[in-house]
Amino acid sequence: MAHSFADHFSRVATDYASYRPRYPEDLFAWLAGLPARRELAWDCAAGSGQATVGLLPHFLRIAATDASAALLASAPADPRIAYRVAPAEASGLESRSADLITVAQAAHWFNLPAFYREADRVLAPGGVLALWTYGVYHLEDSALDRLLQHFYGNIVGPYWPPERRLVESGYRTIAFPFEEVTPPAFAMITEWRLPELLGYLRTWSATTRCREATGRDPVEALAPEVEALWGQTDTARRVTWPLALRVGSRP
Repeated sequence: MAHSFADHFSRVATDYASYRPRYPEDLFAWLAGLPARRELAWDCAAGSGQATVGLLPHFLRIAATDASAALLASAPADPRIAYRVAPAEASGLESRSADLITVAQAAHWFNLPAFYREADRVLAPGGVLALWTYGVYHLEDSALDRLLQHFYGNIVGPYWPPERRLVESGYRTIAFPFEEVTPPAFAMITEWRLPELLGYLRTWSATTRCREATGRDPVEALAPEVEALWGQTDTARRVTWPLALRVGSRP
């Protein structure tokens, strides 16, 4: 478990904002129905705002924090969103102020005991904490899917940080000291062209670590193999990521 800020993404902040997939609208609608009020949501480790913008239709105000100033600089501006550079474990928010706390694809980087103390402090009465993650994506074309699973597990696989194991377990192995709610099934589904898929692969922490360790871009090496199976580069193909959630209220 990481106990300090491990910055795997500031160097790819622009690509992160452009190529990370968006979360489904029905996820935010379901989450918004859980807390007693809808005044303030805290999107913790907001990055470039993929989850932050999904909260906008449901809450009066959004506080979005991240330890990376570079990622927040790529997030979309809105008068109801207050961005702040802050670690997850010390948000700077007022006690009992947040009706919903969301952590999208980031809790595995936290000092979780310290974050849970901060979440317990910041949550308003009747407030809810939601952590979620997504693992390996899948494509409908079986040959493409096999090639890309090989890239994930074998080409950049040795370069995944150890925290990745928590993602692959769907956060089921982490402590969660809140009164848990069983969520419905959610998935991210998008239609991507080849440049979008390759751009996404370049946002992975394992891709960055592989490139730094070897001096070679593994996505550049992969691209011709993918192109041979993809067909026209402007052909859109469906990509799916099942979401895994841990959701609960203060005990």
